[in-house]
Amino acid sequence: MAKFNKTLYQCTQCGGSSPKWQGQCPHCGEWNTLTETVAAPAPAASARYQSWTAQTQPVQQLSQVQAAEVPREPSGIEELDRVLGGGIVKGAVVLLGGDPGIGKSTLLLQALSAIGSTRKVLYVSGEESPQQIALRASRLTVDAARVRLLSEIRLESILATLQTEMPEVAVIDSIQTLYSDQVTSAPGSVSQVRECAAQLTRMAKQSGITIILVGHVTKEGSLAGPRVLEHIVDTVLYFEGDSHSSYRMIRAIKNRFGAANELGVFAMTDRGLKGVSNPSAIFLSSYRDDVSGSCVLVTQEGTRPLLVEIQALVDDAHGFQPKRLTVGLEQNRLAMLMAVLNRHAGIACFDQDVFLNAVGGVKINEPAADLAVILAMVSSLRNKSLPEKLVVFGEVGLSGEVRPVTRGQERLKEAAKLGFERAIVPAANKPRQAIDGLEVIGVDRLSEAVEYCARR
Repeated sequence: MAKFNKTLYQCTQCGGSSPKWQGQCPHCGEWNTLTETVAAPAPAASARYQSWTAQTQPVQQLSQVQAAEVPREPSGIEELDRVLGGGIVKGAVVLLGGDPGIGKSTLLLQALSAIGSTRKVLYVSGEESPQQIALRASRLTVDAARVRLLSEIRLESILATLQTEMPEVAVIDSIQTLYSDQVTSAPGSVSQVRECAAQLTRMAKQSGITIILVGHVTKEGSLAGPRVLEHIVDTVLYFEGDSHSSYRMIRAIKNRFGAANELGVFAMTDRGLKGVSNPSAIFLSSYRDDVSGSCVLVTQEGTRPLLVEIQALVDDAHGFQPKRLTVGLEQNRLAMLMAVLNRHAGIACFDQDVFLNAVGGVKINEPAADLAVILAMVSSLRNKSLPEKLVVFGEVGLSGEVRPVTRGQERLKEAAKLGFERAIVPAANKPRQAIDGLEVIGVDRLSEAVEYCARR
């Protein structure tokens, strides 16, 4: 009788396998993450024994290891260098993920053209034909003579080309399209993505080639493929942006060679992506300080302070269940802030529809936005605008206290540079020396901030 390949179901989050499909992964507990794949044959016992007895690296004392600063090479795009931690590192593996059509291939083609002026680069395309890439290069008006191109999806052929060409920087677009002859499953499966990423990472570390992998994202916004993919690479970047806006943001989620949570801002033009050196001016371009329900927040993205307008709309609920909707802010935190506002400031919104929006498509995750969100809600509820040229930041606790946040001095200096005249901040963040042109009001309790805005 013919021998059939054994089918397994692998989890896209943890990589664990199960002999049959289940709604929940038995290893990590995630739901709807098991995908069908073909089991790879087990290696022979002699091969396993040889791998165990292979020669290993000598053990040494950590104090004997000479620590040296990692050299970096600029990519030619300042905002990309900011997110990477200063530039490209030799032998590093970078994973860039984002929604389809957001501009991943455009950005990398621009970067390779800039790098190609001084170094050897290679663009490996598994999704587009050479003619399509040539059309994009012509539209972007980049120097196509600087970029060497390979259209291939077979991993072994790509590794052989890398070994022959030995470029300093290589782009693989994308990792989900590659397949290896050593794995029998289809391209894009958990086994193929994991094996291809591991082989390319090994190649990068041995040869010193910087490899940039392009990754797809799921409809939930996370990187497609096994979760172990993010652990294999050195840097993970997310390309974010609203399809209705011309602005794009790259956020560093993981970086072994620099600070994480850095943010790079780009503007999409007919000539490609252009870096934005002062994103605060963009986010506040249409801001008006005489409108109720609007408050300017000074948030911190890595080492960069950003001024973002927070808009709130509080209106009478016209249904049985009041609506709570946030865009760019954490929705679960809104319920907590409404309870704190009711208990410690005497302002109830339980029978109101509440809508929040962070203008410009930026996503704010830090708790320093608490005070700005509350003041915007109070302004909308009372239909009274906040004081002119006011900025706000501070974390609000469950007992009504206003807690300090990190990098308070940098936030205030950024606000003063953009022409704001007063700031409501936690008392612990109030500077000892006055900042020219900026009146700083330090508050310890939420009620103090609400009362100050009501008096103005």
